Amino acid sequence: MAASWEYEWLHKLACGPASARRENQYAVLTAAHALLDVANPRAQNKHEEKGENMFKDLFSLDGRIALVTGGSRGIGKMIAAGFLAQGAAKVYITARKAGPCEATANELAAEYGGECIALPIDISTVAGCEQLASEIIKLEPKLDILVNNAGAAWGAEFDEFPESGWDKVMDLNVKSLFFLTKALAKPLRAAASAERPAKVINIASIDGIFVNPMETYSYAASKAAVIHLTRRMAAKLIKEHINVTAIAPGAFKSDMNRAARDHGDEVAMRVPARRVGTDEDMAGVAIYLASRAGDYVVGNTIAVDGGVVYATAGSEIAG
Repeated sequence: MAASWEYEWLHKLACGPASARRENQYAVLTAAHALLDVANPRAQNKHEEKGENMFKDLFSLDGRIALVTGGSRGIGKMIAAGFLAQGAAKVYITARKAGPCEATANELAAEYGGECIALPIDISTVAGCEQLASEIIKLEPKLDILVNNAGAAWGAEFDEFPESGWDKVMDLNVKSLFFLTKALAKPLRAAASAERPAKVINIASIDGIFVNPMETYSYAASKAAVIHLTRRMAAKLIKEHINVTAIAPGAFKSDMNRAARDHGDEVAMRVPARRVGTDEDMAGVAIYLASRAGDYVVGNTIAVDGGVVYATAGSEIAG
């Protein structure tokens, strides 16, 4: 209970001259609330409990079911590992080649616990996307998280750039991303609720935000398309409690980014943070978006690039 002198002090504040009463009104109310909490241990415990529970398991993926396309290596593998480390019940990974896909699934399950299940299916065509979706739907009535990571790149000089290099990249990076999400809408909707939205995370690239000097025309166009498609899909699916977001990686060591993989020190000198990305950098942002921590993030693309896009000063132009 509050001491008698405390109540006496409140009385003086409230009953003094009119000007003092006006000035002290806020102080009176604040002090009164504090004293009531002290006098009522039950109320005090309730406030403490609320604060503690609010942030409990904020980044946990406990019990969730995820699918990561292109999950046998590189960025997909980093994300799959992060999900398992945060308690995901099952993480399905896909790749064209069965051997590497199964090897990665076994490796991640052994290292992080949980189930990592290989589904080696080529999703470069709509038929492949529908085959993968059919397999998932047979196995899982609900899908909490879909990561559209599978991708391809092609580089050639402008005058020599082939149609095949355009079609291969656009088909896998944009068309398959859309049609796989569409084919998996049923289990995503089944998992989604206002309290716990389902998540679709598209892997774009900083090449879709800024102009890379390399002549990777179809790749840059495809990643810019992914960023805008993310926004358009988000506008549609958020009405059904499915959050669509994207990650735009910079330099990470992978078979697709051989410069970062094989010449990391040299590449790091062109990055404001003076290093290339790590597994933790990529897993961290994916866990954030997939977990409760990212429930209010909708349609955004997050650049994870050590500052290349947003912390690099432009060229000086004489005025």
